[in-house]
Amino acid sequence: MPIQKLMMTAAFIFLMPAVNYAQKFAYVDTEYILSLLPDYKSAQKKLNEIAEKWQAEVDQKYADIDKMYKEYQAEKILLTPEQQKLREDEIINKEKEAKKFQQDKFGYEGELFKKRQELIKPIQDKVFEAIQKIAKEEGLDFIFDKSSDMTMLFSNAKYDKSDNVLEQLGVSPTKEEKETAKDKKKPDLPPAGDNLPPRR
Repeated sequence: MPIQKLMMTAAFIFLMPAVNYAQKFAYVDTEYILSLLPDYKSAQKKLNEIAEKWQAEVDQKYADIDKMYKEYQAEKILLTPEQQKLREDEIINKEKEAKKFQQDKFGYEGELFKKRQELIKPIQDKVFEAIQKIAKEEGLDFIFDKSSDMTMLFSNAKYDKSDNVLEQLGVSPTKEEKETAKDKKKPDLPPAGDNLPPRR
């Protein structure tokens, strides 16, 4: 854990007793909440299907380039310098096209990023609105996100409003679904929403 984060967490813990006298706080786990929302599961499944389809296209493009290069190497000795140059340029252009396709689909603000914003952001906004409503109804001054970068070294379950948020959203997961969602959040698990990374 970075020193700055550790110091911030320690300061938060030491100050909390003093803050608690005047202000009310709670926390939620947005990863846990999202993992139990049917809309989020559906959107994530769609994103994964899109990512897999595009990744397969990327893989095929590079496989074709690899085949072209091997064929060129096998035939190079029989080609004139002009023919060699034409074949090399063709391979280079194909590789540029493949890299552009990969960047357009998986790059920062590429099509996958935009598709994720389109499908996931409205759901995240609903969760945020539900959290705000609970804060107002219960007179809470602070609601922290347990799944954010601010590390919680200890959390008392009585301050956890995650299930209240789900109830506010009209979602009633079973006990088994809740336990499964919690089990998936054990250390070293990638955050929900990760998509297939580009291979190259």
